Parts: sequence; structure tokens; C-alpha cells
Amino acid sequence: MKFNHAGVIGAGAWGTALAQVAARAGLQVTLQAREAEVVASIAADRENTMFLAGVKLEDAITASADMAALAACDLILAVPPAQHLRSALGALKPHLKAGVAVVLCSKGVEQGTLKLMSDVAAEVLPGQPIAVLSGPSFAGEVARGLPTAVTLACEDEALGRRIGEAIAIPTFRPYWAADVIGAEAGGAVKNVLAIACGISEGKSLGRSAHAALITRGFAELTRLAAALGGKAETVAGLCGLGDLVLTCSSPQSRNMSVGLALGGGQTLDQALAGKVSVAEGVASAPAVRALARSLGVETPICEAVAAILAGEVDVDSAILGLLSRPLKAEA
Repeated sequence: MKFNHAGVIGAGAWGTALAQVAARAGLQVTLQAREAEVVASIAADRENTMFLAGVKLEDAITASADMAALAACDLILAVPPAQHLRSALGALKPHLKAGVAVVLCSKGVEQGTLKLMSDVAAEVLPGQPIAVLSGPSFAGEVARGLPTAVTLACEDEALGRRIGEAIAIPTFRPYWAADVIGAEAGGAVKNVLAIACGISEGKSLGRSAHAALITRGFAELTRLAAALGGKAETVAGLCGLGDLVLTCSSPQSRNMSVGLALGGGQTLDQALAGKVSVAEGVASAPAVRALARSLGVETPICEAVAAILAGEVDVDSAILGLLSRPLKAEA
């Protein structure tokens, strides 16, 4: 069965970019936004001036503040901030038809429950088909039609391939994988590691330190994914290593920009001031730390970032702590 009408929950930069992709793939798109001004600007100017200014949106995109507007959709892309996914899916539930696939596009670990997004979705929408979209993708580049490749993880291969084919365009290439947990773990942990890389850049620690953080951070990501039941080969792909390299290598990354500010001497409040988009790593860091501890997984870089964000240690002391760790085998 061919998909015809996609609903996108969340009209931030990434949600708007995915709406643009779906429309260019030939789908009718309903973009659900919490902000009335976003709905108004899309209707009047075909542009999300709050979150993705300068990108003219396709005519097939309709914006609405009402979750009931998604009732006719036969495919849902859920793109709220990770810590709001549970409430967003709860609001969607009365309007969601049985059997409609929900693609989770938020990256993080839920605070308190320490659950991945697929676990949250399974609790809120039991029996509903679930997939995960993750990979190296900046919203502005995707919306402007620059080449991007991502992982689309779904345990049901036939459904996963159908979804991938429905949203694929020449400049947006979804690669199917069966490992939902691995895909999610990569997306959640890389945001925390991006803050670490930003701190390194802000402190002018050099390219060698930057490369070391990415490499040792990837080892932490891989260990945690494996402990959760994910596969190392999954996180070695687009949704893990690919996303990590992108997010840790450009100030365009919201998470890296927070780290840059912290490394430059700003407080967390100062680093976050004036930002309309969410830096998921800030909320995910304490959850990732707690999850790793509960599983007995060693994640010193993620631990250091969580401690800095919580005000438990200053940046210089955290760096010294990492550099003073005992020497050990790399593998």
C-alpha cells in the first residue's frame, strides 16, 4: 500500500525540514506546530520564520496547531524534543488510526524513566508500528535540498523499506536497518559527546584533542549501545559514527555550540540564552549518565559532560579528571 498523507509532529527546524522532504517525495503533509505564529507564518508566507527562516516551503505542506488535523494521515513522523515525546504521542493517540506507522525522529533518553524513544512509544501507543529515523543531518541543509543519507531502522523490513521509499528523494537517502536500539543509542549519546567537543574547541585544546574525543566518545557510544542490546555494526554506520562526526565537527550543531560557549567561559544559562531550538544533549546528558551507571557501562566523557552541566564540577577540573585517568588498553 502506498503512503499518501504524512503527518509531522513538531514544527521546529528538523520537523519542518522533514515535512519539506516528504512533500518533495510526493506526499501531502500536515505539519503540527505548538506555536500559533509558526502556523500563521507558514500559511501567509510559506516559511517557518521562527525555526527555519529563509527556506520556502512546498505547497503540499499545511500547518496546524491542532493534533486532530493528523487524523487522516497514513504515516506519522514524530519530531518533538525527546523529553516531550511522551506527551506529544499521548495527545496524538486519540486521533491515530490503528496500523499507522509512527517514525520516531527525536534523539535522546527520557529523564526519570531512562527509556529510549522506542520504549516510550511502545508504552504510549501499544501495538502501533514503530520505526526510527536517525543520521547525520542538519535541518537547514536537508530543507535546502543538499545531499543527505540517514538510517531508517524498523524491525519489520517490509514496512521499513516502504517508509524509506515513501520519503526518499535523490538528495535524501534512507538506508534500512533492523536494529532499532542501535539506531537510537547512536542518536542519543552523540548529542552529549558534541557538547564535549564544543568545550574542547572553546578551550582551544586543538585538533588532536578533538579527534581523541570523537574516537573515545564513539567507544563509549558503542559500549552503551551493546549493553542495551544494539549492534556494533549499526552504530558504526550513519546513525552512530556518521551522526557523531557531523554533530561534533560544526558549530552549526546546537549541542556543539552549547559546548563552545561553556568552553569559552559562559555559564549554562548564558549558553542557552536566546536559543529557540532545543539542544537535546543538555537534557539527555544526566539521563545517559544514569543509564550507563545502571548498566555498569563506563562512559567517562559523558560523565564529565553531565557533571559540568549539573554544576558539580567546573570545565577545567573535568578536563583534568579525564586527562588523569589511568592508562589502559584501547580496546
